Amino acid sequence: MKILLIEDDRNLANSLAKYLKLHGFNVDVAYSYDEGAQKTFDNRYDMYLIDINLGDGDGIDLLEGLRLAEDETPTIFISALKDLKTIAKGFEVGAEDYIKKPFDPEELLIRIKSKLKKKTEKYKEIRYNDIVFKDGRFFKNGQEIELGEVQRNVLLKLLENRGKVVPKETLYDLMVNPSPTALRVLLSKLKKKTGIEAKAVRGLGYVID
Repeated sequence: MKILLIEDDRNLANSLAKYLKLHGFNVDVAYSYDEGAQKTFDNRYDMYLIDINLGDGDGIDLLEGLRLAEDETPTIFISALKDLKTIAKGFEVGAEDYIKKPFDPEELLIRIKSKLKKKTEKYKEIRYNDIVFKDGRFFKNGQEIELGEVQRNVLLKLLENRGKVVPKETLYDLMVNPSPTALRVLLSKLKKKTGIEAKAVRGLGYVID
């Protein structure tokens, strides 16, 4: 995954780029509005990280221009601002998320992974009997199935690995308060809503045939 970080604080930009590279991302850095705009023109990215207050321009104006040019690259704004009007404007022009300085780089990493996962899911389609997963949602006979985020993620993980045993520990990672009982209850609710049964493989995990 390739990320463009537009941040005029060089120390912060360089440290964030180094941290993200250690976690497997390809990162380009722009230290100004103009440099960032040029890089978006010259390259394609999977995500933009844009500081709102750039020395030579406004990050919100930059994203607004990109959206007008039909650039729909997922974007997270970075800023020390607490002004709610500014934050609201950032979302209005098309940002997916916002993180306030100072922040823990791990929090930013979590947000990046979440947004990129949704981007990937947007183009994924899975069919299983009368169930269809598309545009990040599940449908049964054409009608959307109301699922909570945890239910959706667990079902998607099982369907992505259809015919293979998914370790229970993998499913636990998708849950808020994981336990053997909580997982059984969750899978039971999924069966009622979708008709899909995940079979237990003793001592290993669950599988959808």
